[in-house]
Amino acid sequence: MSQQLAYVIITPYTLYKSRTGGVLARLITRTGLELVGARMFAPSAELVQQYSEAIVSANDPQDRRIQELIRDYILRNLSPDPKTKRGRRVLILLFQGDDAVRKVRSVIGNISPDRRVGETIRDTYGDIILDEHGEVRYFEPAVLAAPNFEETQLKLKLWAKYSDSDGGLLDNTIAYQSGEVPQRTLVLIKPENFRFPSGRPGNVIDFFSRTGLYIVGIKVHRMSVAEATEFYAPVKDVLRSKLKDVVASRAKASLEKEFNFKLGPAEQQQLGELLGPAYGDNQFENIVKFMSGRAPSECDSSQWKSPGTEKCIAIVYEGVEAVRKIRDVLGPTDPSKAPPGSIRREFGQTVMVNAAHASDSEENAKREIGIINVAENYFKRVIEEFYGH
Repeated sequence: MSQQLAYVIITPYTLYKSRTGGVLARLITRTGLELVGARMFAPSAELVQQYSEAIVSANDPQDRRIQELIRDYILRNLSPDPKTKRGRRVLILLFQGDDAVRKVRSVIGNISPDRRVGETIRDTYGDIILDEHGEVRYFEPAVLAAPNFEETQLKLKLWAKYSDSDGGLLDNTIAYQSGEVPQRTLVLIKPENFRFPSGRPGNVIDFFSRTGLYIVGIKVHRMSVAEATEFYAPVKDVLRSKLKDVVASRAKASLEKEFNFKLGPAEQQQLGELLGPAYGDNQFENIVKFMSGRAPSECDSSQWKSPGTEKCIAIVYEGVEAVRKIRDVLGPTDPSKAPPGSIRREFGQTVMVNAAHASDSEENAKREIGIINVAENYFKRVIEEFYGH
């Protein structure tokens, strides 16, 4: 089989109902494809019009009437709100692998009023309801995707064309009540969730959905050593001082066992002062390597700013008290101390391998979003590199 690029568009309604995690989990586990890109859009009227014109196709096995319903749905529901002129949030996922277009379509499924089981994504999250005369009363496709390789290429190039102007870190897409002050916070779904195709990334996103916050930015990212070093820089000094007592206690026990004599509190303190900073630096190297795939000491200058070998998903959430709400659902750094129902209790293993990172303040959120550069158009780069400019 040849390598293909496939896309899935998560509709504004599916996003609003916080079904994103469930959709992503099914796509990863049931296709076995690699998630290689993701971008938020607030599509302009021009993009929506051009995309809708390419929907009805003789090559689509979906019934023509359904295709026309999808076309009309796109025009009505993806365009900016006609009253407020506010853009509507749309999320596009990119998958790559053998026979990717067919695999994605088989998991998404087709739409039929006779379907009653939950085999496909559209069976579960989509809907078409007819009245007694066979007229459509309600229609929601949940997700959108192309039927074949050729149309996938055509439509992806269209979205890539508008990905700078209509996509990125979205502003003014959420309506708030008077007096509400929204915040933004960053979540990183960590590399251990991508060791093999599993539902973990989607399941983690599903846990965060209980906060009622809104996704306004997303990026599939491979941290460079430079980015990881800067991102976790505030932790370095903490590790150098915080671990003094730990390393002192361990060093004292080892030396007493090896040399068969007791060390006093003063000697133990000296061990901590001597070894603590070095041990802290070693732990910091481990963190950087875990997130980027390379330790700083293992890199030459050519690798310092190169994308790492480990993958994560960066998500920007927006809403009232966003920082606190995300941290509450995530749980404390140590999974063994996390409460039941928290992400780190469910998916974490150790202090470092703990499923996800979340900003601990608005100030740090701004700093971290800037380092990861969530608004960067990596989505367009993937498409251009795959098809050629």
